[in-house]
Amino acid sequence: MIQSATSAVELPVPDMEVGSDSPDYLEASFAACEQLARSHYENFSVGSRLLPGHLRRHFFSIYAFSRGVDDLGDEGDGDRLALLDLWETELDSCYTPQGIARGPLHPYFVALHETIQQFDIPAEPFRRLIEANRRDQKVIRHNTFNDLLDYCTYSANPVGHLVLYLGGIRDLHLQRLADSTCTALQLTNFWQDVKRDHAIGRIYLPLSDMDQFDVSELQISQGVSDDRFRELMKLQVDRTRNIFLEGVPLIDNLGPLLRSDLALFIRGGLSVLQAIERQDYDVLNSRPTVSKLQKARIFLSTWVRSKLGFDLVPERAFKSLSKSAP
Repeated sequence: MIQSATSAVELPVPDMEVGSDSPDYLEASFAACEQLARSHYENFSVGSRLLPGHLRRHFFSIYAFSRGVDDLGDEGDGDRLALLDLWETELDSCYTPQGIARGPLHPYFVALHETIQQFDIPAEPFRRLIEANRRDQKVIRHNTFNDLLDYCTYSANPVGHLVLYLGGIRDLHLQRLADSTCTALQLTNFWQDVKRDHAIGRIYLPLSDMDQFDVSELQISQGVSDDRFRELMKLQVDRTRNIFLEGVPLIDNLGPLLRSDLALFIRGGLSVLQAIERQDYDVLNSRPTVSKLQKARIFLSTWVRSKLGFDLVPERAFKSLSKSAP
């Protein structure tokens, strides 16, 4: 455990087979990041086999930071704001010049420090992810869809910037394209987890949209998926698919090191949107997911398309299954 000097909170630390004084500790820290990624269900592959090996471990270190801060914000024991402050203290230690103060203590940050140093990654994207979870402790409803998009600039878009840094990309236009993909992935997760989020006191469906379709919070809590709720969800799914489409040009602007993995992210998110449609937009009584078989098919298809020079995200992936969709 890593404990705060000012409050009685401790960061959970993964079990490690070697101690911090071992010459193998850095490698063990990267392995712990990978283990965290492998132990969580995700809609898309993190650090897939389409990614070059020398980048894969750094994907895992960024994932561990992102998953860790989300877990503290959603499930942390005790004072979550204090836990997030302690997480940020570990981040600060990654940017402190050697010899002035201690380096990071937490294994995930030991690995992350190596990633930050190797790719010269600035602190801002990491800080925005922490800020998103701070906001989650105070803001549990969003009035409009634009308010939700603003929230995504903290909770999702920084991840795209971090991935681009791994590819040595700092172009602002490409960052904006990545923002579209990350926002769409975040929204997809919200629509997938309406029931789970409500269970922890949060609703990401815009309140103005709920009013428009006459859907109440009581209805969500009772799991009543009627025509009004389905129309509300259809609006969100259609919006999100269009945002995915806005980000697709990024693929053609990336080199082979990243483009296939980005395609997997997009196709995974689009598959969840189709899963929502298949169950007639009822996300209150069954959580839509992508099966292991579907993931394997997407992976194989993406690999084949990359080898043959085809579009990595085929046009059919954007087709709505809803007969009434435009």
